[in-house]
Amino acid sequence: MYLHKTSQIIQRAFPNFVWHKATSEKIIYLTFDDGPIPNETEYVLDLLQLAGAKATFFCVGDNVRKHPDIFKRILREGHEVGNHTYNHLNGWNSNLDTYIQNVEACRQVMTQVAKDAGIPLKLRFFRPPYGRLSPQQSGVIKETYQVVMWDVLTGDFDAKLDPIQCYNKAIKNTEQGSIVIFHDSLKAARTMRHVLPLYLDYFLNKGYRFAALS
Repeated sequence: MYLHKTSQIIQRAFPNFVWHKATSEKIIYLTFDDGPIPNETEYVLDLLQLAGAKATFFCVGDNVRKHPDIFKRILREGHEVGNHTYNHLNGWNSNLDTYIQNVEACRQVMTQVAKDAGIPLKLRFFRPPYGRLSPQQSGVIKETYQVVMWDVLTGDFDAKLDPIQCYNKAIKNTEQGSIVIFHDSLKAARTMRHVLPLYLDYFLNKGYRFAALS
């Protein structure tokens, strides 16, 4: 069970997390979770390049280790990156020390790969996998990062959700300043590949632009 649109009640209950960005411009903040991986992340990058769009990629550290060249491409093409833990940990099932060590391992590998590419990198943003974070974990992480959640969850990862329904729900729930989640992952590939190009075209035709979080 998940919500395609994060309610104001939930957002107000966790005011220290970033759910939406107030803006007077027609901007949407696209985010992609769980990469980088071959084919899917590269597909996303190709689409964004064609659309003149920028996004924020919340990367899994072990995927950065396995696919450093794709991570470097994300940076070189002017997108933003955020920490998504090293092993995609569920905070509710992890003790504090294990979780924080995993977050730090992700930071280290991302920083090293960026350094190898000659690209300075200061990680500002963190997103907990599954959106699950304990108060203790949150307290430590907020000393270093802004915790970024979302107000639109496309559901592209849901194999039971028809791609057309996914598209319609994403369009219906997106508004000016929305932080929107897609996934550059194998699990989401079929639906993401169907929905993302249509989604980009729809909002570009309405005069919106897509920007990284910062």
